[in-house]
Amino acid sequence: MRTIDQHQDDVAGLVEAALASRPSERLPLDPAAVAADPDRYRRRELASDVVAPIDLPPFANSQMDGFAVSSSDVVADASLVVVDRIPAGRVGPALLPGTAAPIMTGAAVPDGADAVVPVERVEPPLFPAEGVDARVAVTGPVAAGAFVRDAGSDVVAGSVLLPAGTIMTPARWGVLAAAGLGEVAVRRRPRLLLVSTGEELAAPGAELGPGEIHDANGVALAAALAEVGVEVVAERVTDDAATLTALVARHAADVDLVVTTGGVSAGAYEVVRDAFETAGVVFGSVAMQPGGPQGHGPLSVGDRRLPAVCFPGNPVSALVSFEVFLRPLLQAATGVGRPRARTVAPMAEPAESPVGKHQLRRGRLDADGRVALVGGAGSHLLSNHAAATLLVHLPVGVERVEAGDDVVVWALDD
Repeated sequence: MRTIDQHQDDVAGLVEAALASRPSERLPLDPAAVAADPDRYRRRELASDVVAPIDLPPFANSQMDGFAVSSSDVVADASLVVVDRIPAGRVGPALLPGTAAPIMTGAAVPDGADAVVPVERVEPPLFPAEGVDARVAVTGPVAAGAFVRDAGSDVVAGSVLLPAGTIMTPARWGVLAAAGLGEVAVRRRPRLLLVSTGEELAAPGAELGPGEIHDANGVALAAALAEVGVEVVAERVTDDAATLTALVARHAADVDLVVTTGGVSAGAYEVVRDAFETAGVVFGSVAMQPGGPQGHGPLSVGDRRLPAVCFPGNPVSALVSFEVFLRPLLQAATGVGRPRARTVAPMAEPAESPVGKHQLRRGRLDADGRVALVGGAGSHLLSNHAAATLLVHLPVGVERVEAGDDVVVWALDD
């Protein structure tokens, strides 16, 4: 029987290699597209270096509302003739000697000007009405370049604006848009084929036939995968190996990973084992409860070797297996969501555990910060798992813990 650590390492090697070779896709830099599908833009990774096509700013512009002047005209007792205003978005005529042009923040500094004087530093300290003959006097000397944002002072054209591997944030999306880019290549999100297996499974909301149960795993795991930014193709199949094999082949070209639930144990109708064992997937037992039966390996599908991770079918087993073996890898790959908090807390009550297995019980912290178990150890107790906020670890070799004993807990509600 394998340990949790051994299985974690093997699954990590399998999954990380697959995620490292994901292709890229192009996203438009369009606020309407971001607003319509914000999750598509959250924490995306650049697929290649982005080179600045233009300077930022693209032209010298005014840092504030004021007057564009030539610094050489600003001498003692000089008064300057006010000429036409320059609003943002327009280019004014060349500034003549002895004149000052009212200029707005962000407007292009005209030829002949090399400084901007804030409006509060002129006399009178206001913009004269348009079309009225006026003069202004500047109080104090003015240095060339004062309150002027030079072209390229933020980004120089031809420089690497953002390198490959950059995780995109709002400011980084903004700088790409400012540089005039209409779209950018990002690494595609991990895309996963999720298959619930079992003759007994009915769709949620469907009327149950004799011996049927509703498929909880598909919905629960699809939601868990969405929380860490994974694209999911969800399917459900009966206990027919040929059907499962054909289903995987149909999606193989479009996904990075296959995850299944059910059909991995040693019974007579183990569809996943029947379909995958001869195609490269290894099945066995991990010393954990729930979630002992597991499968993993590179699944040969035509000319592809597609990583497959196979969980048990009981819903708590499937969710606990996801938390232990897959969620940390996917969350690290996408950067979406947060790693689960892990800490130590005292037990509020005694508990027993099979000494040869690493038991993962469900629990909550009570008002005193102690771990109170929620429900029993059964892998079918999904409502208890839904009420819990912690996974409580009782490792191999621990037969019993007493009230007050410290245990390792993982948060389930980060």
